[in-house]
Amino acid sequence: MYEIMKRINWFGFVFISPVLIMVLLFFLTPVVMTGFFSFTNMSTSTGIKGGEYLINQETVKEIKKYNIQKDTIEKLENAGYSINEEGLKIVSEKYKESLSKEIKSLYFGEKFSNRKDLERALKKLKKNKIKKTRDRKEIAEIFKESIINERFDSKSIFEENLIKLEINENDRAIIIEESYTGWSWTNNNFKLIYNLPSSYKFAFYTLIYVSFTLTFNVVFGLFLAISTFYLPSKTASTFRTIWFLPRILPPVLYVLMWKWFTWDTGFISQMSSYFGAAPKNWMMDSPIHAWTVIVLINGFVGASFGMILFSSAIKAIPSSMLYASEVDGANRWQQIWNIIIPQLRWPIMFTTAYQTLSLLTSFEYILLATNGGPGRSTEVWALAAYHTALQNYAGNLQYGLGATYALVLVIIGIIASLFYLKFFNFKDLVTKPRIEG
Repeated sequence: MYEIMKRINWFGFVFISPVLIMVLLFFLTPVVMTGFFSFTNMSTSTGIKGGEYLINQETVKEIKKYNIQKDTIEKLENAGYSINEEGLKIVSEKYKESLSKEIKSLYFGEKFSNRKDLERALKKLKKNKIKKTRDRKEIAEIFKESIINERFDSKSIFEENLIKLEINENDRAIIIEESYTGWSWTNNNFKLIYNLPSSYKFAFYTLIYVSFTLTFNVVFGLFLAISTFYLPSKTASTFRTIWFLPRILPPVLYVLMWKWFTWDTGFISQMSSYFGAAPKNWMMDSPIHAWTVIVLINGFVGASFGMILFSSAIKAIPSSMLYASEVDGANRWQQIWNIIIPQLRWPIMFTTAYQTLSLLTSFEYILLATNGGPGRSTEVWALAAYHTALQNYAGNLQYGLGATYALVLVIIGIIASLFYLKFFNFKDLVTKPRIEG
């Protein structure tokens, strides 16, 4: 018997394993990766892979802000003078080939610590004597080496070159940190979000968006469900189908309909022109109008979802309860308030919780309608995360900062879920009914 149960358990595990794998790959992994990226400075400039070590003029400016030795910059810019093929080729083109050949025969591969030493060496040339001091300086500068704009694949190789330049340990640490072009671990993203005034604006706009849209979704969806319940069956089905269209329409097409309705060449402007009103963009002319349209766009989509859910729940109410209330003399309002709405506690909880989490993370309708405008007055938190990480006018996509915005939403979503479970007394809702003897 034990062996049979063991086989059944293993069979159940194998049966459910594809679902577990899907949850792991498409739900848990993105959340974990979001948390991972939020503690990095990963961006377009750093790349998503390990970076190189590069000192350029911008790096030099940043280094100068620190308390480093005065000769450190000079050592970076002047890493000595080396007689190499590249320099000899320039000498051959700029002066004469015989001079290049003589320098090569005497000093090829040699390295001079400073320009004066190389000038003394050039002074010793016999076949191609360089008489003028200015010419010797110019030729010496051709062979000048520098690690400015030179790329190093690893920290160890870069540090070795800095040691060869005799740069002290403290300065090396600063230079290595500032010259790294890849991403690094940091908690500055959270500090930045906390200190940015725009973060508080995005949070406030999100509160407006979720509060008004959620209220519209639940209340209007409940109204539609109750209204259609008292209609004839065929009429109610037709009505629900029409109201469900926004849910199944592609968001682009749905928003285009609203743009045609509200833009300066749209339906409202065309109708108002008959009364002498000048045409205007009713969606984007003011933040109030923009928010009104956004709430309506998202509200009708959410309300259609609530309508279907509430309608199904109302149909599940035993008809005997409704008939009994009518026999007792209850009117329609009393029937709705005392019988229907109490029976919808679970569907209302589910719809409220689901729509809250959905609205917190959704931004596609706002993106298509206003793109956060006018003047970023409809830039909700989720849209700010998208603009920061994936699309912005500056060009530098800040993956780490965008992930931090998204992680904040994940945390808020978890807190909201726990609140709803406690507020709606979820434990009692799923408790098995007790049969009293």
